[in-house]
Amino acid sequence: MRKVACLQVIIILVTITQTFGQKVKYKDIFGLLGTKQYEAAEPFLKKYLIENQDNPNAFLFMGMIYQEKSVKDDLLKQTPRVIASMDSAIYFYNKAYQTMTEKEIKRNDEYYQMYNRRDLRTGEFGVKLSDVQFDLEKRMEGLRERIDKVKMVRHYFALSDSLYKKCNTLYKAVQGAYPGQRELYLRGDQPLTSMLKALAIRFDSSTKAFEHYKSSLVTLGKTSYNQIMALNEITDLKKDGASLASFYQDNLQVWDYGRFADNTVQVIEKEIMPMREHLLSYDAEINKLHEKLAKDTVSVRSDLTALIDKLLLEQLKKFDANPLPMEVFSLKTADLEYRSVRIEHRKQTDTTNVHLQLERARKEVKLVSRLDSIAAKLDSEDIDRKAEDYNDFVTKAYQTPAALKAYVKDRKDFADREARRARAALARRQESLRWLVNGVDSIPLYVGVMRSKFKPVAIVEEKYTAGLVYKDSLNAEGYFYTITPARVPDVKVTFPVDKPNFKLSRLPQVRMVTYSDAAGQLYFILVYAERATKDNKYPATLAKIYRSDGLAWSHSYTLPFIPKELVFKQENGEVQLKADALQSMIDKNGKMLK
Repeated sequence: MRKVACLQVIIILVTITQTFGQKVKYKDIFGLLGTKQYEAAEPFLKKYLIENQDNPNAFLFMGMIYQEKSVKDDLLKQTPRVIASMDSAIYFYNKAYQTMTEKEIKRNDEYYQMYNRRDLRTGEFGVKLSDVQFDLEKRMEGLRERIDKVKMVRHYFALSDSLYKKCNTLYKAVQGAYPGQRELYLRGDQPLTSMLKALAIRFDSSTKAFEHYKSSLVTLGKTSYNQIMALNEITDLKKDGASLASFYQDNLQVWDYGRFADNTVQVIEKEIMPMREHLLSYDAEINKLHEKLAKDTVSVRSDLTALIDKLLLEQLKKFDANPLPMEVFSLKTADLEYRSVRIEHRKQTDTTNVHLQLERARKEVKLVSRLDSIAAKLDSEDIDRKAEDYNDFVTKAYQTPAALKAYVKDRKDFADREARRARAALARRQESLRWLVNGVDSIPLYVGVMRSKFKPVAIVEEKYTAGLVYKDSLNAEGYFYTITPARVPDVKVTFPVDKPNFKLSRLPQVRMVTYSDAAGQLYFILVYAERATKDNKYPATLAKIYRSDGLAWSHSYTLPFIPKELVFKQENGEVQLKADALQSMIDKNGKMLK
């Protein structure tokens, strides 16, 4: 059947083409129209209507051709053409309506078979003028309504699309103005929030227009469009949001500019702006402490402890891992803490306790080193760049980034000077721990000293020291000094020794064994030489010393062994010198017992 129909069309086209140079006959064209070959019939029908304005059926089919074209054209991309086709269809339908008569229908009833109906009254089939006219009226009414609907659909579609493009332009302006999300938050101000609020409003209008478009589209029945809008969240300011979307695609992927704008405005207005006020008030409180310290010369360390605001730091850390204001606050509080400790130390009672002096010196070095480290780090940073993120804080607290840099440089120079002074003071305190001072004499508390006449042989930490003091290389005396926190001995004893055997050249072979009671009231100092004499004896000197009375006695001996231990027998006052199984006994007066 299809082959037959196609063959008929070809025959009709050939017939029409052969007579195209002649007057076109409507019955030839109707062969195409009757089989709905509208595209093929259109050029011939147009030529026919130019020459014939009295054929209602030709007008009718011309209207049908334009109505069909309005459906085939793209509703959104070819809207003017769609409407023009419908307007043309209405025009030709109206021409058909105006020229249609009963006589026309009866004379050319074969052209109106599509209106052939059974008459319910007579039961006969036929075509009525009223049926044709009613159909034309319905067609024209439907086309007029459809034109309005198409215009509405196109209006909301274009509105949604254009508003989204404006959103995209606004977003890209924001995107280009800030290096990243962190800077967007930290630099956020009233102009930015106004722009973001405008972005949110436009995006909301765009989505609402799209909803209206979808609702309007449904009224047109089946179309080639069925877009579903999917909102994509913007999570990275620099990577997301810049690309446009094609509203003609069914899978419509759009950036959720509204959510981005609303969230950003909320962060700026609810967190950033209050935090800026907090930064300024915190800085003002630190400045008050500076004024208090400078005016009253008092420590403010306890005030600093109360001032520390961990919540503020946590708020800043949400947006910046290394926030400039907190670095400035750290510098200022480190400066205050160091100055406060210096004031505390100056106001504390003077002490001769070298350990306490050393502790103070170490504390000052620790605090000034921290100050120096913070100042050096801040001084090495790009404050101009960082100040862009904290413009409100910098301008209100320091006027300009240059002024802030000058302040940091001043604190760095101060820290450098103070660090040198504090370290020198610490070195002096550390060195003073290594010496006892007895009048004009300084007694070393470490072995290996070269330039002192005092040569320590035994040192019991923080209790006492003993050794040999040389007037010259041949004349030595034993000495014993207690070690006090002030490094001024409260027990000072010198005692004679066997000078020939303890001359300076033999010092490397000199050793000591010492004893003290638990109360630190009685001491024994045994100095001996590890080098034996010609008779294979070991020279030694034993000194007995009381804290209260000083030197009780001192005696020299020659021992048959190198002593390793000294035992004091309290019950009889004797001293036992031992070396494994060997021993010698000394009575309470220093005489060696047989």
